[in-house]
Amino acid sequence: MQKTVSICFLLLLICLQGVAQKKLFTKTGIISFYSKTAVEKIEAVNKKTLAVIDVANNKIEFSVLIKGFEFEKALMQEHFNENYLESDKYPKAVFTGIFAEKDLPLTFTENKTQNLQVSGNLTLHGITKQITVVAAITVKKQVISAATTFTILLSDYKIKVPALVANNINKEILVRINIPSLQEIK
Repeated sequence: MQKTVSICFLLLLICLQGVAQKKLFTKTGIISFYSKTAVEKIEAVNKKTLAVIDVANNKIEFSVLIKGFEFEKALMQEHFNENYLESDKYPKAVFTGIFAEKDLPLTFTENKTQNLQVSGNLTLHGITKQITVVAAITVKKQVISAATTFTILLSDYKIKVPALVANNINKEILVRINIPSLQEIK
C-alpha cells in the first residue's frame, strides 16, 4: 500500500511539474502601429511576431523584425526602414515583461477574459524603456489569445523626424498587439 501511495504521489508531482513549466507561443502574432495628423495617416502591420508566455515564471516576451512591417505605400516603408527606425542597424524590437503580482497565478483553464497588468522593457531603435500595459488574455473553446494597445513617444526612442515632414507624423504612436492563438510548447 505504501508503495502505491508513493507511486501516485510521484505521478502527481510529475503532472504538476508539467503544468508549472507550461509555455505558450506563436510565430504569427500581429503588431500594428498608427499615426494620424491633419496632413497624413500612417499605418503599418507586421504579421510575423514571435510571442512567448512562460506560465511557470509569469513572464512574457515579444520579438518582431522591423523590416517585417508592411505599409500601404512603398515609399513610406522605405523611409521607415532607412531613415526613422534604421532597421539595418536596429533589426528588431523586443519586449520582455512580467505579469503583476496581483494577477498571479496565471490561469488558462476556463472560458473568460482576464485583464492582466504587464510591466517590462521595450527595446526599440536601440533604446530600452520600461513600460506597463494591460493585456487582455482570453480563453475561448481551449484557444488562448492575447491583445493590448498602448502608445509610445518617438522622442523616448530617439526616433528623429525631419523638419520637412514633421507635420505629417504624430509624435505619439498607437501600438496594437494581437495574438489570435497561442500554442503550448511541448
